[in-house]
Formats: sequence, structure tokens, C-alpha cells
Amino acid sequence: MTTDGGSETTADTSGPAGEIANPLEVFTLDQLRRRRSMKWRAHPADVLPLWVAEMDVPLAEPVADALREAVDAGDTGYPAGTEFAESLAGFAVRRWKWDGVAVDRAAMIPDVMMGAVQVLRLVTDPGGPVVVNSPVYAPFYAFIAHDDRRIVEAPLGPDHRIDPQTLEDTFRDLRRRDSSARIAYLLSNPHNPTGTVHTREELATVAQSARRYGVRVVADEIHAPLVLPGAEFTPYLSVPGAEDAFSLMSATKGWNLAGIKAALALAGPEAADDLRRMPEEVHHGASYLGVIAHTAAYRHGDRWLDALLTGLDANRALLGRLVAEELPEVGYVRPEGTYLAWLDCRALAAEEAPTSTDLAVVTDLAGPAKLFLDEARVALSSGHIFGTGGAGHVRLNFATSQGVLREALGRMGAAVRRRG
Repeated sequence: MTTDGGSETTADTSGPAGEIANPLEVFTLDQLRRRRSMKWRAHPADVLPLWVAEMDVPLAEPVADALREAVDAGDTGYPAGTEFAESLAGFAVRRWKWDGVAVDRAAMIPDVMMGAVQVLRLVTDPGGPVVVNSPVYAPFYAFIAHDDRRIVEAPLGPDHRIDPQTLEDTFRDLRRRDSSARIAYLLSNPHNPTGTVHTREELATVAQSARRYGVRVVADEIHAPLVLPGAEFTPYLSVPGAEDAFSLMSATKGWNLAGIKAALALAGPEAADDLRRMPEEVHHGASYLGVIAHTAAYRHGDRWLDALLTGLDANRALLGRLVAEELPEVGYVRPEGTYLAWLDCRALAAEEAPTSTDLAVVTDLAGPAKLFLDEARVALSSGHIFGTGGAGHVRLNFATSQGVLREALGRMGAAVRRRG
């Protein structure tokens, strides 16, 4: 398949002898530019979009087949039953050797962030504190603030990992200020935007600290299927001390299903009663077609996911080489998971003020992201929207073809050289 906007090809996800072809190398740039999703419509056609978390891939065939079957049968009603949770339970056993997805402690939710809001309502009060590890996924700030909760940052360490002492100090200070406060900690696992995959030991330390200070942990684990070679995903609910915590999971990122919404909220054994207090109408917010798609992904999407992970691993290596060649001033820490790279561009001295002070504006640009859009025609996510520690950085989505990656990094390097 060509990826340079040249001759047209028809999407084909099979390779020799029935192998799954690299999903990232299926579509040409011309084909991708016909998409109408946010990634491809937010900027003019001369911009290479490597920003929002969409992948340049076709649907996995089992997912497409399940959707076609439902549409052909007119089966487009309301979701029901426990198949979605059962499919995740089977996937968790196969992929993570974890049998902790209990169907009676799982609830359908519209998507992970709406689920986060609903779970935080169960375990915090209006105006109450929610701890996050900045820099972190920008919508954490927006959704928490819009639901009248207060963000408290416990910044990551310089190695992009959770700093256990900083987290402990944050929990302790909040508890000292208000012994009766209902405190929550919204954990990103794997971490967005840095691509850090927290280890079992790190998560066990988190759980012990949270228990010590009565903090309820809500783990956003939407990127769990996207752990790359060299790292291992640990479900937060599997670590000792996490029995009163929650996990939010979805096939959205692993199989590129952002436009077909569905997710699951999972409760530890001691959190089951809290989860049962979630209003029934929340469970009806998931799309039925989304439930069908996500269930098919968890049940039948392993081979496609393996091919994707192989492609992402190759792209991760290529990106490291391209950054070293084209942008030697830029810091790059090899991500362990997700398809997101966190680039330290502070040496480029492109620190301009953002056009908005509202972290909810995820399309806002400042500093290096603005530089690369204006002068290289490459769209990246601006680091400042990810909170403290994000200024001077950009987040780059490498879930695209290698041809697009080479073109984008070549443009970015040329723009920096032109600036001298």
C-alpha cells in the first residue's frame, strides 16, 4: 500500500497466508484526507495531523463484520445484557492473566471520561479535591472542573513516572486540611501523554498510600491494550490495597472506536456498593452499536491488535531515529505504551503565551506546537494543555504510516533549521 498520496489502493487487512497486514500501512494519504473525523477536518489539507488520539487504520474485520450484521438486521436498539463485560473478562484473562473482571461489579457507561465524572460523583463532594499526576490527559482538567470538583496536581517525576513521595505528600496535606474530606485520585494507566506504563510495584505503592489517607482511586485504563514490547500492563484493581478502587476500561483506543462510544466501569470488591449507586440512566448512555463493536473487539480482535502493536513498535523505533536526526535539540523518552510520544521542545525557545487560559480548550496552541503548525504544517497537541510540566512540550501521535511520520519529522526539522 502507498502512503504518500500516490496511486489509489483498496483497503485490505490480510497479508500472505492469512496474516493480518500492518493496519498502519493500509490507507494512502489521499484516502485519509477524505475522512470527516476531527483529526482530518480540524486543519487545512496541507497540514499533517499528528495530534488527537485517532489512528490511521481500518476497522478490524471482526468489528466491521459485527457492525454490518447488526445494521443489516436492523438491530439498532438499546444495549442490554452482560456480554460486553464478559468479553472484557475473557480479554483480561488472555492478555493480562487477570481474572478480576467480575460481571456483577461492572457497569456500562457512555465513555471513559463520562464514566470518570459519574464515579467521582459517587466518591467525592462538590468542590472536593481530585488529585492528578501532571502533565496528564487534558480532558481530566476540563471534566473535573466542569463538574465542580477541584484539581490538585501531584506532578510526575523528571523520569515521567509517578513520584511516590510527591503523591504521598499531596494525600497527607489534603487529609490534614480536612479530616472528613472525600478525596479521589484520578490515575492515568498507562499514562497519557508520556506513554509511561506503571509497574506493579509502583501501583502497589500508590494503593498503600491511598489506603493510608483514605483516598479513593479511579483508574483510567483506556490505553491498557496498547502496551508495547518491553513493558507489561498491570490492572490497577489487581494490586493489593485496590479493593475499594475503580477502573474505567474501553476498546476505544486499542481498536480506534472513538466514534462508536461504549465503556465499562469496574469496581473492586469494597467499591461494589458505591457502583450500585450510579444512576440507572447513566448505563443507557452507551451506544448499542458501540457495545456491539467493543464486544467484538475484545472477543475476536486479538490478531488485529497484535498486528497493530507490531506496527506501533516499528513506528516507535522510527520516531526515535527521526527525532535524533531531524530534531537533535528535542528530548524524546521512548514511550512504553499508547501511540503517543511526549517531546521536550524547551530548547527551541518557542515559549509563546497560549491564546486561551482555559485548559479545556484542547485545540489551543502555544510555543512549539504553534511553531510546528505555522512553519512546518504539522499539527501536534500543545503541551501546556496537559497541566503543570507541559509547557514547552508537544504530544505527537505516531499511529500513522511510516511515510507520514518521515514527512512530518522532515518538515519539523526543516522548520527548526530555518529559524537558525
